[in-house]
Amino acid sequence: MTKWKRNKIMALLMVIIMVLSSFLAGCNGTGPGGEKASSKETKDGKIIIDFWCSWGDDKKDYFDKWISKFNESQDKIEVKATYIAGDAWDQRITAAQAAGTGPDVMTMNYGKIAYSADQGKIQALDEYIDATKWDDLYDWSNEMVTVNGEHYAYPFNAEPGSILLYRKDFFEEAGLDPENPPTTWDELIEYGKRLSTDKHYGLTAAGTTADMAWSLWGMQAMMGGLAINNEWSESTVNTEGNKKLFEFWNTLYKEKIFPKQMPGIYTEIEPLVDGRTAMMFNGSFVFDALRNKYADVVDKIGVAPLPTPDGDYKKTTATLGGWAFVVDGNSKYPKEAAQFIDYMLAEDPAVLVDFFELSKFSSFTGRKSVDAALENNEFAKNDEWRKMIQEKVLPYAIPEPIYAWDISMSFANALERVYLQGENIDKSLKQAEKEINDYIKNNNYSGTNPNK
Repeated sequence: MTKWKRNKIMALLMVIIMVLSSFLAGCNGTGPGGEKASSKETKDGKIIIDFWCSWGDDKKDYFDKWISKFNESQDKIEVKATYIAGDAWDQRITAAQAAGTGPDVMTMNYGKIAYSADQGKIQALDEYIDATKWDDLYDWSNEMVTVNGEHYAYPFNAEPGSILLYRKDFFEEAGLDPENPPTTWDELIEYGKRLSTDKHYGLTAAGTTADMAWSLWGMQAMMGGLAINNEWSESTVNTEGNKKLFEFWNTLYKEKIFPKQMPGIYTEIEPLVDGRTAMMFNGSFVFDALRNKYADVVDKIGVAPLPTPDGDYKKTTATLGGWAFVVDGNSKYPKEAAQFIDYMLAEDPAVLVDFFELSKFSSFTGRKSVDAALENNEFAKNDEWRKMIQEKVLPYAIPEPIYAWDISMSFANALERVYLQGENIDKSLKQAEKEINDYIKNNNYSGTNPNK
């Protein structure tokens, strides 16, 4: 049994334990974290709306501020927020929903919306939020919250998961133009060789199998498609496009542009900041840390779309992740819960402008009116990183796929067998194809795509 499979089984056991704990706790009037369940009504007759948020840490003050403003504006509703650390989030939410003790409103990543809607875990919002608020969404944003023609979430933010970041000072040292980063795969290989020194790597990317499984979705789409067809009836991993992608990745490793062991995890920016690497594949989410924590090196960092085989940036290079707000399927007050979502995400653009300012424009809005409001923000209007992503990444990005994680891991394992173990590309892709087709058969997966 692989380490990943053992970890998956352990995680499943933890969820089962938490579900049982939540059920027993619910019998005693307590929630999944041991907290007492809300009576849902205050002494002055206000309805209590419980909001669980995965954005604690440095963003707690932001949420507290706007939740307080919402509460002050209401006669009949009061929102109470619970902030849950990222590592505990999935287990707490899964256990609470299974026990029927979930919050009225919660944050949810886009990849879980379709399944949650299909299983009745969240409620459609169309009857509670005015139609004009949905018209304010960009097409890509609207798509990520729509299931079978109904809206089951309202977008909070979106983050391209794959872009190129690079050190301008290292470019200059290597005789490269820091204002003209590589646009083709061949250029990336050439630049990577010239930038590889005894002081720093030429390029770093996904450092673990799991990181590779999700961070390369965009590149798979660019090369012709993802690892399974839209009906989820057949593997589409064994393609000429993926063969070329595997060859490219293998070259980066064989030419020693990649290090033998990638430093850290994919979402960490430190290898670029401390000079261990000259270029890095990462997501826009690292802008927050760069600008808030490492402001002294920001002027040395350049940002560009991922290179493509022919240099055409209008091809898909990134998938869009991020968060939305949803109403729990068991909430007894969906209208009031949706009213809170409406206030936070769909009404005054200033609420979201405040968030994007705080996070240094490391993520992007799905609303046209918020982007219009940001044009009045001097930093946002003149931010070259934001402008580049809006013009060259967002219009061509796709939502993160929602199919089973096992399928993405089959792709990542196939790529690792090639560039780390030296296995033949055709052989490795055929094995991945068989694994995915076996998964489809063994799990009756065909035709189960809730977004088809």
